[in-house]
Amino acid sequence: MDKPIEPSITTGLESTPSYTAWETEYRESIPAERPLENVSGIPIKPLYTPCDWARYGGDDPLSYPGQPDYTRGIYATMYRGRTWTQRQLVGLGTPADYNARLLGLMEGGATAVSLIPCNSVYRGYDMSSVDKELLGTCGVVINNVDHMQRSLQGVDVGEVSCALNDPSPFTLLAFMLIAAERRGTDWRSITGTSNQSDYISHFVANHMFYRLSLPGSRRVLLDHIAYCKQYVPRWNPMSVVGQHMQQAGATPAEAMAFTLCTAIQNAEDCIARGMDPDDFLPRFTFFFDISLSLFEEIAKFRAGRRIWSQITRERLGAKDPRSSRFKFHGQTSGVDLTRQQPLNNIARVTVQAMAGIFGGLQSLHTDAYDEALACPSEFGARIAVATQNVLREEAHLTDVIDPLGGSFYVEALTDQMEEKIRSIIKMVDDAGGMYKAVESGLIQRMIGASALRAQRRIESGEQLVVGVNAFQTEEDASARPFIERPDPAVMQGHLDDFATWKKGRSVAEVDKALDHISRVVDNSSGNVFGAVVDGARAGLTHEEICTRLRRDLGFGQPLTVV
Repeated sequence: MDKPIEPSITTGLESTPSYTAWETEYRESIPAERPLENVSGIPIKPLYTPCDWARYGGDDPLSYPGQPDYTRGIYATMYRGRTWTQRQLVGLGTPADYNARLLGLMEGGATAVSLIPCNSVYRGYDMSSVDKELLGTCGVVINNVDHMQRSLQGVDVGEVSCALNDPSPFTLLAFMLIAAERRGTDWRSITGTSNQSDYISHFVANHMFYRLSLPGSRRVLLDHIAYCKQYVPRWNPMSVVGQHMQQAGATPAEAMAFTLCTAIQNAEDCIARGMDPDDFLPRFTFFFDISLSLFEEIAKFRAGRRIWSQITRERLGAKDPRSSRFKFHGQTSGVDLTRQQPLNNIARVTVQAMAGIFGGLQSLHTDAYDEALACPSEFGARIAVATQNVLREEAHLTDVIDPLGGSFYVEALTDQMEEKIRSIIKMVDDAGGMYKAVESGLIQRMIGASALRAQRRIESGEQLVVGVNAFQTEEDASARPFIERPDPAVMQGHLDDFATWKKGRSVAEVDKALDHISRVVDNSSGNVFGAVVDGARAGLTHEEICTRLRRDLGFGQPLTVV
């Protein structure tokens, strides 16, 4: 007699004759099947039935969209009322280069601004401190208010939402606020997100972004949240980032759990500072990676919404329903893209985007197919924008709210992902919370172990990657995407203009503005981000602000674990 399907894979078998007949035929066809697991380590059955969904047949098995526990979406209408925002991350060359690319993408369907700065900016330096051959190859070179003003020329920041990849101390937002001030734009009308405000994710997994010490970053973030709440009330100062940790190797379940733990840490820090949770939680947003594990990603987002709803109400004490809305931006995973056969990445990005849409995201960035090679080309970026247009307009993905809701597989997997995520949150809580867990290296070790497991699966051939360890072909080098580089002459002109501008400033005024930052840092009740905005208004550069804060708050030195 054939061995029955393992109970760990098929919990809750139905005892009907038809099910027994199917099971017998299945086992006869695949007598020695290898058990399957998803990336998060959850066993995957060959078939799901009502018995796998614990709440199936209950009086209220699922909440409705816009109602707690928000499993099916945070708004009653979801995409029937308003589709996701198309935030195509873009950055190249000089501010003029960026502006031309941005306006072109908006003409092609992008509905919001997303700004990626040059790696020199991420590292905390001005262009004059970096080899010019590196400038603008991965993002736009913005070092002062004038640069920001040129980058956003023709864009009404009082009408168009902006997302800035802007790590602590948030100089890009400071530059944008002063640029808006010059235009006469009321800061209260400005909407958008400090996309890289999550210092914990940088400390764990994105060391290039990590500019200030761990305690220094903690203080600046809290000051940033408080300042924006008072002066830029429609801005989202807290974007809790799961993307970095998942791209570093965390499983989808780990990435969601660590992100929720970070949100809990930041919320509890705000409460300890005297803030009301219903004043700041509605402006918390989340930023996630979307991998190729389609159903796992959908379940990850549905479970995350459910857990956050419970955490905000029962643990953080929120009463306003807006505080419990799990608003998130999704970016298709660049880690899944390959240099080999790069046109295949268009298919990969499409699958990832569908996972995010079915998962209920609020805004979406689709990677360009050539991002595994270099900064996306304009051609590649246009295909990425068009991919979203096709999914929205031609594939009819917006017709039905939570179209996979009620699927035996999706609901069972959502429940299992919730259980997995909650177990990881408990582990972090037992370690003293997210701050202490990353300070000790616990999170880094867990991510490293998961990354190693994933790499071994590829190297062993257990996980096939088209063009890498399977379906390989001889590639025509002439068919590879054209890699755009900033025009050297134009970049030199940008450098020259910057040097001329710096020479025209008053040294005394620069010193005065820097000393003001130091005095605010020394005053425990002072707002450091407010001093950064004042410094931007006074003409300080990005590097000058970062250098002074590194001196006063400590240089960012992420923990290395082995």
